[in-house]
Amino acid sequence: MNDTPSTPTTDSDTDARELTLVSWNVNGLRAVLKKEPSFAEVFNSCSADVFAIRETKLQEGQVDLDIPGYVQTWSFAKRKGYSGTAVFSREEPLQVVRQIGSPVAEDEGRVCALEFTGYWFVNVYTPNSKNGLARLDERMLWDEHYRSFLAELAKEKPVVSCGDFNVAHEEIDLKNPKTNRRNAGFTDEERAKMTQLLGNGFTDTFRNLYPEAIKYSWWSYRFRAREKNTGWRIDYFLISDRLRPRLKEAAIHNEIFGSDHCPVEVDLDL
Repeated sequence: MNDTPSTPTTDSDTDARELTLVSWNVNGLRAVLKKEPSFAEVFNSCSADVFAIRETKLQEGQVDLDIPGYVQTWSFAKRKGYSGTAVFSREEPLQVVRQIGSPVAEDEGRVCALEFTGYWFVNVYTPNSKNGLARLDERMLWDEHYRSFLAELAKEKPVVSCGDFNVAHEEIDLKNPKTNRRNAGFTDEERAKMTQLLGNGFTDTFRNLYPEAIKYSWWSYRFRAREKNTGWRIDYFLISDRLRPRLKEAAIHNEIFGSDHCPVEVDLDL
């Protein structure tokens, strides 16, 4: 694992470039490395400029990925086999931030924030409120601090934030909204926090381009949920509103297997 390569990538400050950004909750990287399709096959097929993953569920040194041409940036949870995020980027980050100043979940490897020449890229794995909403109060605290964290970054440069936000924002974003109303990921409180985040200067890229599209990014492993497409859209790419004119495409790749989540993508001219 290499956090800091010796030779940075330089880009023209004047020439716009189209970037392909991909995000995937792999739900255990070591397992996905062995599945079909393998992580390497999915990664290579995307040809991404930045590829972000979550739920790596490993500690430093437990995998050794050979990804030529990419900088590897990792954030590990203190607890073994839990959470964790990583970002693989063609460009070397100017700086990396792994904590947001939250009083909860700061040692769980939930954030990889990378500053690039023209923007901030933030990969997040938002805490799940858990069965019985046992962690809802902590989740509310996290959401407040994450919103403030992005707002501070956005004062410097436009922000692209991807991740598993563990919330289906609107009824269109999950198969069974009525029966899930008070379940984790679709409570009024969690949905309101996402509304506040978007209202703080951010755009949900997929919903912006496809306001009526029904596509999901996560399916339970139980009850043949993926086969029946009984899913939730909880994986997002959010961008600063000022980047909206530069948004070219947003996609949910539900044809790609290997995890209970599928990859999501955004293409931007930056």
